[in-house]
Amino acid sequence: MNFHHIRCLLIDLDDTLYPQNSGAWDMIRERINRFMIEELHCPPEDVPQLRHRLWQQYGTTLRGLQTEYTVDMDAFLDFVHDVPLEDVLKSDPSLALKLQSLPQRKIIFTNANAYHANHVVDLLGVSHLFEDVIDIYAIAPHCKPEIDAFEIALNKINEDPSNCMLIDDSPKNLDTAVSLGMKTVCVGSRRHDGSPHIESILQLNSLFNK
Repeated sequence: MNFHHIRCLLIDLDDTLYPQNSGAWDMIRERINRFMIEELHCPPEDVPQLRHRLWQQYGTTLRGLQTEYTVDMDAFLDFVHDVPLEDVLKSDPSLALKLQSLPQRKIIFTNANAYHANHVVDLLGVSHLFEDVIDIYAIAPHCKPEIDAFEIALNKINEDPSNCMLIDDSPKNLDTAVSLGMKTVCVGSRRHDGSPHIESILQLNSLFNK
């Protein structure tokens, strides 16, 4: 696949920019469970199934909780991102070198908030390589994989989708990107029909060198 016309990389954050086995998302997932148990009084045994349904139906657990339980977005995000990421995410010089070697614009595109995103890129030592963060507030009231969220993001960065690439671990997000005419790369354990697959974002450069 020819990616030489790509001018902008929209890069997902959690489980994409850092390894899926880092433990970072596991900590966030546990905080989501605790929020549902402690704040919404959901029976613990019901939480996994409820989370899965909300994620499938609304794109994120948060959007489902807002819609069905009128959960406050600020309160939810502050709670679930209150985790010691510094225990599991460290500065990664190899990641910085790989990203720096790619000449395209680089934007974080995430369903998390900008505070969490900036914390992650700071810990990884790559904050200076990203032009901007498009977070859940920037695309509200939408979220990935909704097409409206992508259209808002593209408008904010003033790029045609044909000149953009989404690097993400979610097949649903990649589906939307493809429907808009974006190039896509699937990262991590899951695969996506029509997208090149890499185990780690550290392999991204190899696609541009083919």
